[in-house]
Amino acid sequence: MTSVVSDTAEAVDLCPEFSLYLKHISRVTVSVALPHLKTPGKSISNWEVMERLKAMVHPEQFSSLRISKSSMDFLRFEGEVENRSAVKRSLAKLEGKSIKLSGFTDVLKIRAVAHKADFPTRHDWDSFFRDARDMNETVPGERPDTIHLEGLPCKWFSVKDGAPDRPSEAALRTVFQRFGKIRNVDIPMLDPYREEMTGKNFNTFSFGGHLNFEGFVQYQDHTGFVRAMDSLRGMKLMFKGDDGKAVACSVKVTFDTTKHLSDSSLKKRQQERLKLQELEKQREEQKRREKEEEERRKQEERKQREQEEEEKERRREEKLRKREQKLKEKEEKKTQKKLKKQQEEEQKKLQLKISTEERKLLLAQRNLESIRLIAELLSRAKRLKQQQQQERRRLEERRQLQEDELRRVEAEKQRTLELQRRERQLRDKLLGNLLKKSTNTDDVHLDLQICAAQNQHQRRHASAATKQQKRRESEADGGRRSRRRSRRRSQSRSRSRRRSRHRSRRY
Repeated sequence: MTSVVSDTAEAVDLCPEFSLYLKHISRVTVSVALPHLKTPGKSISNWEVMERLKAMVHPEQFSSLRISKSSMDFLRFEGEVENRSAVKRSLAKLEGKSIKLSGFTDVLKIRAVAHKADFPTRHDWDSFFRDARDMNETVPGERPDTIHLEGLPCKWFSVKDGAPDRPSEAALRTVFQRFGKIRNVDIPMLDPYREEMTGKNFNTFSFGGHLNFEGFVQYQDHTGFVRAMDSLRGMKLMFKGDDGKAVACSVKVTFDTTKHLSDSSLKKRQQERLKLQELEKQREEQKRREKEEEERRKQEERKQREQEEEEKERRREEKLRKREQKLKEKEEKKTQKKLKKQQEEEQKKLQLKISTEERKLLLAQRNLESIRLIAELLSRAKRLKQQQQQERRRLEERRQLQEDELRRVEAEKQRTLELQRRERQLRDKLLGNLLKKSTNTDDVHLDLQICAAQNQHQRRHASAATKQQKRRESEADGGRRSRRRSRRRSQSRSRSRRRSRHRSRRY
């Protein structure tokens, strides 16, 4: 445990190069006798007792005060002050005194003595090595020449260019060679195989949070060992920083009883180290093989994943392609359906136009047939054949020759009128001749009825052609003037039909 030091007057130089000093341990042991508790559930506050003790030594101050032992009869405290003179003054204020706690009628007696450090003496190591049967005082490491140090702060023994939490054997040798020539030093935590060889963890943490370590220092002769033990007895290690602040920590110092730095131990550790190195090589080789195997397995898994990803991608692309194909087929079907519908509509329109044209042609044909009935049979048959050929050509070129057909129908209309006129003249002449030559009135009436029927049939065909022509002219012109002409023509034809009917009745 480290503590801040405010008074460094009693510090003794240990190694100024590393700013390390030795400072006397100034501690007092305070025992407080506890009264018998008669009331159940009532207890004594340790914190209150500590505060009373701190108040009694005022103006002196404890740099640290802790409970070292607690029982039903007494409390034992260990307090640390700045220097040895403060120890004497604190003892004078505490020894034989008493305190009274709130809530208790009995007073608590106080006994205070200077703390005795738990440090080995010359008699301890002499008797140990004298009585030990497996020790040889002529062999280094098997005699009192090695110091075992525990609780050394790593940061205080680290080199400037190295890691601050890693101590250096060279620094440890430099610090402790003040007491004599050093034969060997050892810091177990620096050996990576030491924990496996001994099964002991050499990295320890102190209460203050600093990383501490243990070390072994072996002197060449017994004199250096004795001088070091005498110098470290009752001392703690102090470090003074560049800013002038000092920090001290307690270090446990004992003599080595395990032959740690003897030749046999060094050789044994070296052999174990070689074995562990070989084992580590085997482990590394095993790890390397396992790593290679793991890499190979990962590579295979990666390849498998890539193949699966490729397969998924291929399936996805295939699915997308099929979807696009379906959409394309659907679009084509839709287009074909639309095109088919358009074709059907066009076909319907075309059929309608064909039907209309055929109707027109049929009407025109009927008109022609009505006209040709009046002419001779042979000439009528010849003209009918020519007309049928013309009609077939017109049917093939119906769109281009529509206007010609209209003009032709108009010409036929004029021709029909002319034929009707000539027919009337011929009928009148024929009737006159018949009236002169025939004496049979019934035959005359029969001939007149036949002529009247033919005339009525021709007028019916002429009327249909006239209506069709009127409709075409009305659609083409759409003017008022054309409609007036049509009305006049219609009226004229009506008058003509009435006159014709009147004549037929008269005949």
